[in-house]
Amino acid sequence: MKWRFDDIVTFVRVMEAGGITAAADRMNLSKSVISKRISDLEDALGVELFQRSTRQLRPTDSGGAFYERMVPLLHEISETAESLSGRLGSSLRGQLRVTTPMSFGIMYLGPVIAEFARRHPDLELAIDYEDRHVDLVRGGYDLGIRIGDLRDSSLKARRLGECARVMCCSPNYAEQYGLPKSVAELAEHTCIDYAYVHANRFWRFEREGKGRRAISLSIRSRIVANNGDAIRDMAIAGLGIASLPEFLAAGALRQGRLIPVLPNAVQAPYTIAAVYPATHHVAPKVRFFIDYLLKFFVPQLPWERDRG
Repeated sequence: MKWRFDDIVTFVRVMEAGGITAAADRMNLSKSVISKRISDLEDALGVELFQRSTRQLRPTDSGGAFYERMVPLLHEISETAESLSGRLGSSLRGQLRVTTPMSFGIMYLGPVIAEFARRHPDLELAIDYEDRHVDLVRGGYDLGIRIGDLRDSSLKARRLGECARVMCCSPNYAEQYGLPKSVAELAEHTCIDYAYVHANRFWRFEREGKGRRAISLSIRSRIVANNGDAIRDMAIAGLGIASLPEFLAAGALRQGRLIPVLPNAVQAPYTIAAVYPATHHVAPKVRFFIDYLLKFFVPQLPWERDRG
């Protein structure tokens, strides 16, 4: 029995979705069809790809190794075919999978994605809102939106812009505990920090003037959260001082629910970028989407337009 390309694609989708039911929903196929394709592939390869139980489906060592080898190959096949299609003048087709931070994606990407989808009716879009940095290749994503340090050097990046950081707290917190008069005094205050980093982390501040060294301060993070909206709302509730990207803090600052803390203490801005796997052929759907994003993220950036 020979393996079939559709069976390999189905296997990869099951791995990405975490199960047969979720993969069937994504592929618009029945669970029985998905199960049959997986069984046929196992028979053709002569190995078990999954350990099956009544509750879950776990990849075997062979299944995990096969997945790691197949994902980049399938990505390359898809990009090569779509690149050729784009040169021949065809409309954008297939599926564009994007991962984006939750708060930023909901606040600013919704209208952009909606208009892009309207302009390309033959293209399917799958948008995952996720604050963790996911592995684009392993997750089967065409591109991701990243805010902060671009630590994965294996990815290509197109810079969309920068977003200032704003230290802030509620008027109630300031009345109850006072405001720090210097960066050093921040260590005496309760701070709210972003999860996926260690508590008691360092906040870094830039000194004014050429050649001056930056200041790194260990702050006391009694509360950490894995979502920017949650951090902002906790700061509004008076639970501590937060360092937020301006796009999250702008509205609450304008409304007086948050007030600036040490406005002259400058933290390095966040870089906002579209990232995608390095490849010989960048698919037209990826190029077109990034180009459309670049048209939207031009000075002034959306949150800067609301400054009072």
